[in-house]
Amino acid sequence: MARGAGAVALLSFLLALPILSVLVAGEDPYRFFTWNVTYGFIYPLGVKQQGILINGQFPGPQIEAVTNDNLVVNVFNSLNEPFLLSWNGIQQRRNSFEDGVAGTTCPIPPGGNFTYNLQAKDQIGTYFYFPSLAFHKAAGGFGGIRVLSRPRIPVPFPPPAADYTALIGDWYKTNHTDLRYMLDSGKALGFPDGLLINGRGWNGYTFTVQPGQTYRFRITNVGLATSLNFRIQGHTMKLVEVEGSHTVQSTYSSLDVHLGQSYSVLVTADQPGFDYGIVVSTRFTSKIISTAAVLHYTNSAGKAPGPMPGGPTTQIDWSLNQARTIRWNLTASGPRPNPQGSYHYGQVNTTRTIRLANSAATINGKQRYAVNRVSHVNPDTPLKLADYYKIPGVFSVGTISGSPASGGAYLQTSVMGADYRGYVEVVFENSENEVQSWHIDGYAFWVVGMNGGQWSPASRQIYNLRDGVSRYTVQVYPNAWTAIYMPLDNVGMWNVRAENWARQYLGQQFYLRVWTPSTSWRDEFPIPKNALLCGRAVGRRTRPL
Repeated sequence: MARGAGAVALLSFLLALPILSVLVAGEDPYRFFTWNVTYGFIYPLGVKQQGILINGQFPGPQIEAVTNDNLVVNVFNSLNEPFLLSWNGIQQRRNSFEDGVAGTTCPIPPGGNFTYNLQAKDQIGTYFYFPSLAFHKAAGGFGGIRVLSRPRIPVPFPPPAADYTALIGDWYKTNHTDLRYMLDSGKALGFPDGLLINGRGWNGYTFTVQPGQTYRFRITNVGLATSLNFRIQGHTMKLVEVEGSHTVQSTYSSLDVHLGQSYSVLVTADQPGFDYGIVVSTRFTSKIISTAAVLHYTNSAGKAPGPMPGGPTTQIDWSLNQARTIRWNLTASGPRPNPQGSYHYGQVNTTRTIRLANSAATINGKQRYAVNRVSHVNPDTPLKLADYYKIPGVFSVGTISGSPASGGAYLQTSVMGADYRGYVEVVFENSENEVQSWHIDGYAFWVVGMNGGQWSPASRQIYNLRDGVSRYTVQVYPNAWTAIYMPLDNVGMWNVRAENWARQYLGQQFYLRVWTPSTSWRDEFPIPKNALLCGRAVGRRTRPL
């Protein structure tokens, strides 16, 4: 680990270098990034506040990659507190050590650095990175990731004139340290102060288009608390990709994008030459707030006539029905040339059913959130390190049940065991009056069903076992359920979490330990040579450099 003056000198040298892409004989290409994480003043809603910048940017730099690329990201932490980045949707095949969450990876200490070694193995699509600790996400530090198809792999639409990222999300004017203190004190955050598009408020960001050309927009909800609706004045959107899956190409006038979710749409500049509004507004909230960016035609005669487009507000059925129309494109290639539909997920017998019920609770006089009664508490040592080094007393497998139980919630380091090569049905059950958004690290899964009311085995009669979309984040509507199928083909310690960031911070998460007795590198990589060690793992050895 570099420290002090040596770290500063090294960082200055590395930041002066361009982003490098290197082809090593016999290996997939390498792309190298050097990032300096700092505090800086930002004004996203017109009020000065402390943000988290990467190389001076808010949001952070875009990562561009191609299927199977190796991504080497050297992160220097110039904050005054420990820091970690996680990579939403990048599956970290056989390598949960690099996942960048509290249960897998030691934080980068102030003044230190850590080099992530990632691979976009057998992946295409739209992803993002974000800071995973200490409610840092409320201050920035997030950015987009694009993983393009390899040149010889067919893509089911013509190349767009440009590929745009739209990071949308709610925002608080309060600094993240104060928001964190509120949560630690048992207080609610309250309603967000506004919405952002690529870190800017109302009409603060412009996307420029040429008349007659078609553009790809990658839309990701990087917010903390609210589902959002996305629409473009006078234009329709053709959905082509959801979180690494090519979809049936349906056309929409607006799209609901829940917390942590990503969509790719094609938009054709087929309207008269004006500046049109790109509108984002909150969903399922008592108060509706919105923001806008600008779709600027190069031959624009000024602001487009007519009102900004309205969107849905609190209608749950509208959103549920739209979600059911999002389906897998069975004939399109994914990251490999064979059609996505060649994997018949609905014809595989499941080996286990896991039912997960979220809940709100008061524990020791403070607000907490739980899964199957357990409100997760991070231990002093990352779970993955404790597992690797067989350190006793850090966690026990089975501390969370695989089905809901009656009784009050309680605090516990929450780890569920699962067998490698299993094929599980997971049912998310939401008896609360707010929409939930769930993410599973290390995996994509097929969304096979969602409906209102209580799930029962009879609910399987309405499952889509043919063309349900494969993705990594899924919504669960109020007083409703969502079911997924997931092959447990990735050994490791994987975070299962709420994407509502206050709920995640206050315990609505757990870790799924997918285990095999095999020690072969074909099943799981060993600990990285440069792994940081903390807690009870301090003093242990990794591997020779």
